[in-house]
Amino acid sequence: MAQITDRTAVPRRYLMCRPTYFDVTYSINPWMDPEKPVDRELAVLQWERLRQLYLELGHTVELIEPVPGLPDMVFAANGATVVDGRVLGARFRNEQRAAEGPAYARWFRENGFTQVRDAEFVNEGEGDYLVTRSWVLAGCGFRTDPASHQEAQDFFHRPVIGLRLVDPRFYHLDTALAVLGDDEIMYCPESFSPGSRAVLRRLFPDAVLVSAEDAGVFGLNAVSDGYNVVLPQAATGLAEQLAARGYNPIGIDLSELLKAGGSAKCCTLEIRASGPDGTGATATPARTACVV
Repeated sequence: MAQITDRTAVPRRYLMCRPTYFDVTYSINPWMDPEKPVDRELAVLQWERLRQLYLELGHTVELIEPVPGLPDMVFAANGATVVDGRVLGARFRNEQRAAEGPAYARWFRENGFTQVRDAEFVNEGEGDYLVTRSWVLAGCGFRTDPASHQEAQDFFHRPVIGLRLVDPRFYHLDTALAVLGDDEIMYCPESFSPGSRAVLRRLFPDAVLVSAEDAGVFGLNAVSDGYNVVLPQAATGLAEQLAARGYNPIGIDLSELLKAGGSAKCCTLEIRASGPDGTGATATPARTACVV
């Protein structure tokens, strides 16, 4: 495949949450070990570097106040999904994180978003919903209920493609796949069921295929603006692949937050709003494809 070098960065609007109360006091994924000490000051410093990087790249960063007793609230991507100004709130599977969904929904309502839906089915926000130009890619298998895919499609008025995750280390879609821009993605094939791999090959024949090694250091928990790709600095092989495609990979150290199973994307909720009040145009609904 020929190298692609013509890339353009598009300014984004992000919502983030400072890890003021970050800790690992329970285990709800294979990365979490309450017996391992957490350096909260280091976590805040690493997070602050990520926030500052976004600002230097020309993006807008808004902040939600952290809530005591919610140590995982720093992972803002899980708090909601925003498409065309429509906000689908999160509904967490694990009791330990249940209060995060209402906290994020409240922020959107208090900041002028008029189309905010409290989810009927379990979904963990952009952890399992990733948005391309043509589709909403929706993960299932560990956290998000497949029934939520239809709910998302009905609300966002966009076709939703269901993808089943099979490796518990990659419990959210945003740990196994990342959107680079428009309809371009990168993903680790081993993280998905055979049926889902087939669908990904058909929809994204030119996708960046990522090794299990780079996925294992959370290389796919990345944030792209169409040119700059912020990803864990340990994913060196993936960085080389991205550079060969004309992207600008920017490595960052979020190792302290990885103790809870999160990295750059987990900390970053994209606000896709077409107007100052958070309202946006809609498109014609299409049939849901839920892959098993």
